[in-house]
Amino acid sequence: MFNHLYKNLSNELSSGNEAVMLTFMKPVNNKKGSIVNKLVLAKEGLESNQLFIDMDEELRQKILFAFESGNLQLVDYKEEAVLIEPYFSKPRLIILGGGHIAKPLAEFGAKVGFSVVVADDRPSFANPGRFPEADEVICDSFENCFSRLDIRKSDFIVIVTRGHRHDGVCLHSSLDYNPAYLGMIGSKRRVKAMKEELLNEGYPQEQIDSINSPIGLDIGAVTPEEIAISIIAQVISFRRARGNTISKESNVKFNWPEFDEALVDEMSKESEIPRALVTIISSRGSVPRKAGAKMIVWLDGKVMGTIGGGCSEASIITIARNTILNNEYTIEHVDMTGNVAEDEGMVCGGVIDVLIESF
Repeated sequence: MFNHLYKNLSNELSSGNEAVMLTFMKPVNNKKGSIVNKLVLAKEGLESNQLFIDMDEELRQKILFAFESGNLQLVDYKEEAVLIEPYFSKPRLIILGGGHIAKPLAEFGAKVGFSVVVADDRPSFANPGRFPEADEVICDSFENCFSRLDIRKSDFIVIVTRGHRHDGVCLHSSLDYNPAYLGMIGSKRRVKAMKEELLNEGYPQEQIDSINSPIGLDIGAVTPEEIAISIIAQVISFRRARGNTISKESNVKFNWPEFDEALVDEMSKESEIPRALVTIISSRGSVPRKAGAKMIVWLDGKVMGTIGGGCSEASIITIARNTILNNEYTIEHVDMTGNVAEDEGMVCGGVIDVLIESF
């Protein structure tokens, strides 16, 4: 019955927007109850959204914190419990240049969870056959490709073109968008000269300092593959750090929400067979999947996604099928420490809390 909301959520994510889903629950006890309502709020236009304005101040602050931190929260609200889930679109790695470093960089980027886009002005370099792991390959001049990229502030841009002139075009255009990460390959001498050019052109020193160049972590990389590893490692560090959004006074670390967009798309569809949505709402210790990870369980036994596998997941699947029959929600505590972790072959264990919703 909430399919349309998951469709709205999917549309927001495909547009590169961030959103939160609020699930309002009426508890019967500390483990079970019924789902009262769901609500999707996009970050864009949030402050002017009447639904957001009408909420009490405490809940509004919790929603803002979800956007700021990326963390799920289960909070009390009047006589209900509310699960606040932040959703950020799949991070996009834009590689400007299709040469010898771009090829392994695209491969590594896709493997660690980025949606990869490659742009180059040479047909022999900018083609899907050369970059099978890329979601999009653009063959156009570097001057024109930016009009096709629709760059967002959440994008990660890597400039690895073949010449100083192309680097300059890409760098100037990229700075206009203030992306989450901007890195450019080049020698220290060349990079210094380009930064001086930008300063003379009136770019603020703070913006110039945000350019990661020479690019990548200093690991003594030599080969194209090693250089690509150093670059993707630096990109990951920016993705996970998410800038300085959490206050210095807070011990809360930023967490990029973990979820599978395919599961969101599936939940937007009607299903003739009753199903349950399983979500890890908190995790502690060494666990296979973190808060936000999801799995769909159908009454006929079909499963999509995973919350970590093993015996603990099998028991959750059984509970999910019972939850479907009772048309309720259930919160389960799964302890994978000690004997459980040892029995399942884990080096060390942890604890997760799981919300199971019938649909």
